[in-house]
Amino acid sequence: MYAIVDIAGQQFKVEAGNEIFVQRLPQANGESVEFTKVLLVDADGAVKVGAPYVDGAVVRATVLDDNAKADKVLVFKKIRRKGFQKLNGHRQKLSKIQINEIA
Repeated sequence: MYAIVDIAGQQFKVEAGNEIFVQRLPQANGESVEFTKVLLVDADGAVKVGAPYVDGAVVRATVLDDNAKADKVLVFKKIRRKGFQKLNGHRQKLSKIQINEIA
């Protein structure tokens, strides 16, 4: 059984037991969270597609780490023949969640 869920403007394909990284959530470590914006639910071949969301479908998850960091992204700017070079780095803060159930 899997579902496609809209979490903070991004769509994720989730199954029970999955651990995924999402944009930072306001919940702390160990707290549970429910997502009601479920776009599609597949229960062993029985597919329910929402318009835009499936009525009554809920995905429950637990926050494992509310301060995880993504990989570093380096931004390098250069203007040739002018001697201008600039290097910036950025690490996005994420939340790591574990999907408990799809109901």
